[in-house]
Amino acid sequence: MKLLIKILIAISLGVGLGYICPDWIARIFVTFNAIFSQYLGFIVPILILGFVAPAIADLGSQAGKMLLWTVAIAYVFTYMSGLCSYFTGAWLFPKLITPGTAVEATDAGTALAPFFTVNIPPLMDVLTALVLAFVLGLGTAKLGNAAMKHGLDGFRDVIAWAINKSIIPLLPLYIFGIFLNMTMTGQAGGILLTFAKIILIIFALCILILIVQYSIAAIFAKNNPFKALWSMLPAYFTALGTASSAATIPVTLKRVVGLGVNKDVAGFTVPLCATIHMSGSTLKIVACALALMIVQGHAYSFGMFAGFIALLAISIIAGPGIPGGAIMASLGVLSSVLGFSDADNALTIALYIAMDSFGTACNVTGDGSIALIIDWIAKRGGFKPSKEAEAAPI
Repeated sequence: MKLLIKILIAISLGVGLGYICPDWIARIFVTFNAIFSQYLGFIVPILILGFVAPAIADLGSQAGKMLLWTVAIAYVFTYMSGLCSYFTGAWLFPKLITPGTAVEATDAGTALAPFFTVNIPPLMDVLTALVLAFVLGLGTAKLGNAAMKHGLDGFRDVIAWAINKSIIPLLPLYIFGIFLNMTMTGQAGGILLTFAKIILIIFALCILILIVQYSIAAIFAKNNPFKALWSMLPAYFTALGTASSAATIPVTLKRVVGLGVNKDVAGFTVPLCATIHMSGSTLKIVACALALMIVQGHAYSFGMFAGFIALLAISIIAGPGIPGGAIMASLGVLSSVLGFSDADNALTIALYIAMDSFGTACNVTGDGSIALIIDWIAKRGGFKPSKEAEAAPI
């Protein structure tokens, strides 16, 4: 919530000062943004490598049907949410947003030139990082290499430290510079109006996704999906207040067990889904990206977003345990698949964090529906998670 307040203040100041700020002062912030965007582009691929590789290694070491079913269902639910967001946005957004109402968002520093910049090329592109993460993660799990696993975990901790110390604290200043620049070039009004229009749609989509997920679970659990959702409200509001899936796990566990799920099954699925089930996060990112493309008049297609959602659902698993971790992990996919610029990414970050609690609450509450399905599978298959599996990474 502190980060959200800082982001909102940064947007307000950027828009307000953009009407009176002299060019030479604005260029100072443009210079900062130019350097920061280079650093951000450098760190995104290693962020994906640093978090996805150890996450896959953790999952792979817990081989078993329970794990495979949980991962598969979580991915399908996440992908379905992304598709639902795309189809809803493609249907409603053009009616609410007039293409071209805001000129194309440009890279920080294009309207006003920076005094200087520093070129920091990334070590690899995003897809290379994602493939390498899979190779390292699966290989480490298959070979049972403890030293390699320890190294991956250590690398993840270093990247998490770098994000917490160098990106998150500077993010409000970066977004301030983006909105300052956009206001001075006449872009801010159209972008902010677009954001206001789609927030309610995204919230409604989160509720719809939860109803669909619990309706699917009801087919297996033979329960009333609306009663189940009502029972999960404490977890929903806890996540809404904390914006953290991990912090909500104790409440989620208690409510899931209250639905009749076996304690062992709940103890396995809830912590695991807190890492890999990202329906709400994916829904928000897809909606924000589509709205931004429409307001700028960019061409988009179902094929483009189908591939984007498929990669997004993988790249944001085991996102760093920081506010807005999912959107930080998705920046590379936004750039490589949708062609987003640094300014586009900054706008998406701002909108995402403004609704961070909604997405987290959707993720957490949806975990209960997956637990209900896994519990049904466990009863039919006669298998239970091991004690090692119950300690799945959070």
